[in-house]
Amino acid sequence: MSTLETLAAEAACRALVLQGADAVDGGDAQGFAALFVPEGTLVRPDGSVLQGRAAIAQAYANRDPDRLTQHLVCNQQVTVDVVQGRAHARSKVLFWTGRHSSPSTPQGRPADVVSQVGEFVDQLEHTPEGWRIRSRHAQFILYRGSAP
Repeated sequence: MSTLETLAAEAACRALVLQGADAVDGGDAQGFAALFVPEGTLVRPDGSVLQGRAAIAQAYANRDPDRLTQHLVCNQQVTVDVVQGRAHARSKVLFWTGRHSSPSTPQGRPADVVSQVGEFVDQLEHTPEGWRIRSRHAQFILYRGSAP
């Protein structure tokens, strides 16, 4: 495969990870689940495992509707095997939370006391729908503030 094809695949994989963060922060549980292959797996920071799009969508749809999240994704490292249609991505995540019900000010809403740094480790697959997440392992590495 050409360098151009590899670079395009890497860019698509990075965009997929960012699209997932935006879907979660936007409260789009179905949209987030659709970024996984149908039988995809998500291991959450607490160790619980969600298997399949329906389980992922249900878990995220059941979140507290007042919970406001922001995932700031950076330091993405993507390795692609275009021939096999597989990729590995590791992304650092700064995770902040707050409440939609908190008053909005020109500076935004107040953040919760705890801020966390974690990572997503993704196995990705090229499908007829485009690149999708086969498995994600999400974990927290550090936190600041009162213990979550």
